[in-house]
Amino acid sequence: MALSPHELLRVLKPARYVGGELGSVKKDHREVSLTFALAFPDVYEIAMSHLGCQILYAVLNSRDDIACERVHAPWPDYAALLEEKGLPLHSLESGTPVGDFDVLGFSLQVEASYTTVLWMLRLAGLPLRSSERVSGPIVIAGGPCCVNPEPMAPFIDAFVIGDGEEVVLELADRLIASRGEASCDRIRSLAAIQGVYVPALYDVAAAPGGWSYVTGAREAAPWPVRRRLVRDLDAAPYPLEPIVPHIEAIHDRATLEIARGCTRGCRFCQAGMIDRPVRNRSVGALQGQASAILSFTGHEELGLLSLSAADHPEIGPLCDLLVEAHAARGIDLSLPSTRVDSLSVGLADRVAQVRKSGITLAPEAGTQRLRDVINKQVTDEDIMAAASAAFDAGFSLIKLYFMIGLPSETDEDAEGVVRIIRRIVGLATSRGIKRGTVVTASLAAFIPKPHTPFQWSAQADGETLERRRRIVTDALRKERRADVSWSDPATAQLECLLARGGRELAPAIEAAFRAGAKLDGWDEFADTDRWIHALASAGVPPVERTGGLPENGPLPWDHIHAGVDRAFLLREAERARSGELTPDCGGVRCYGCGAGCQVAG
Repeated sequence: MALSPHELLRVLKPARYVGGELGSVKKDHREVSLTFALAFPDVYEIAMSHLGCQILYAVLNSRDDIACERVHAPWPDYAALLEEKGLPLHSLESGTPVGDFDVLGFSLQVEASYTTVLWMLRLAGLPLRSSERVSGPIVIAGGPCCVNPEPMAPFIDAFVIGDGEEVVLELADRLIASRGEASCDRIRSLAAIQGVYVPALYDVAAAPGGWSYVTGAREAAPWPVRRRLVRDLDAAPYPLEPIVPHIEAIHDRATLEIARGCTRGCRFCQAGMIDRPVRNRSVGALQGQASAILSFTGHEELGLLSLSAADHPEIGPLCDLLVEAHAARGIDLSLPSTRVDSLSVGLADRVAQVRKSGITLAPEAGTQRLRDVINKQVTDEDIMAAASAAFDAGFSLIKLYFMIGLPSETDEDAEGVVRIIRRIVGLATSRGIKRGTVVTASLAAFIPKPHTPFQWSAQADGETLERRRRIVTDALRKERRADVSWSDPATAQLECLLARGGRELAPAIEAAFRAGAKLDGWDEFADTDRWIHALASAGVPPVERTGGLPENGPLPWDHIHAGVDRAFLLREAERARSGELTPDCGGVRCYGCGAGCQVAG
């Protein structure tokens, strides 16, 4: 069903669509009991960089009775060619039309992918809404966006909340056992699996202002739906023979997931809340995984993946062992996330023995007052000590991440960002670093996310975000050794709206898609005006939706328990207002967040 090689020459990057990569698996569909299309709503290079999809692909294909294949969003030129030839969207491995699979599973990593999901459904020849699909694949979604599934609930048959390694096989077994039954009955039966949310089994009511809320469950469906959690990472499956992409992926390296979760408690960080408790892989398991993956893939870089890699209790010995085992072969170790302290810089210095260029630090806010509000427990002295250690260790570039528009932020906080950048530039000069740019700073607009202490907070309006951005960029315009980039405020406001909305947003998502929205995370295709018209047609006022939410009122995601209790989030929101820090629990001190880490109080 795939296009011929001659036809592929008409599209950009044809290697995106040919399949057959090292590590890919192709099975005879006639010899299995279930076929599963694992869908990523973005292009090949991004899809192939996502570890979660690699894990699920390996887990599903480890079973002889399941065939799992991949499908990603095409670039518009390929989609146009499919439509010209009258062909549906198809899988990479066998070219099978997506509509012929038993299951179509989407990974929802960012809200900007929602219209792309609808686009892929249309390209597959499937009805957009779950209620309109009486045959074809059962459509499932997982990923961090599913902690508020409501905006996409009318389009998805079932959502997986939390870790997927175990639940995906339970889903597969139930669907194999129910083969031959009506599709609606098969979907309803999935609600019996912990961590699975079936929207059709829940009642929804409208509230003042047009918001919608889930009010109750039917047919003994669970309330709340509690996330799935893989507690023992050493026992969890991990792909030792991952797919090696044909072309350079966004993260072109082997990946070693050393831990999940974080105890630092940054109040803006959704991942740090919904991935609790911390679970670490053992050094022994990681050594074996690293050797197997590097040997199979031939990658020259090994990334140590975690929300805070330096917090692994044995990170030092682990890095020493990996460097000793692999550095002689030119293998470089990288720490994608580095704590703002000199210890972490020293760790980065130890692992970056092959290629040493930049190091990334995330102060998040420009003043101590605001860092206390967001519970980012670093000081100006910590930042400068880390920068000094980085330059002394031979790093020539420091990448800084900041947020603008955080709760209680003032212009003075934005000016603090300028001061930090200037101090680091001055430090580089004093160290005799002669290359041009020594600091790159990224300014991201704050987005209040569900299941965080700031989920009730208002997002700063576009005018405020733009003013704060200009405070930083105007002050540094003539600073040739610093480069500042920023996110579009309008895009951030749309993400806020989609992140915190309910089912009332589904008509707007569909309207935006029908007006041409897709691949909204790409600058080439992002169109804020199109979304404004779509929201207006659905009766959704964007400005009201990005404002503050009442702490005593219902929320569209109240029926989802993603790991932390509402009472804990309320306490943290109050501590933020008073500028109180909540120290890192560190796995030994319990603040009663509800994550079930079994630490004594």
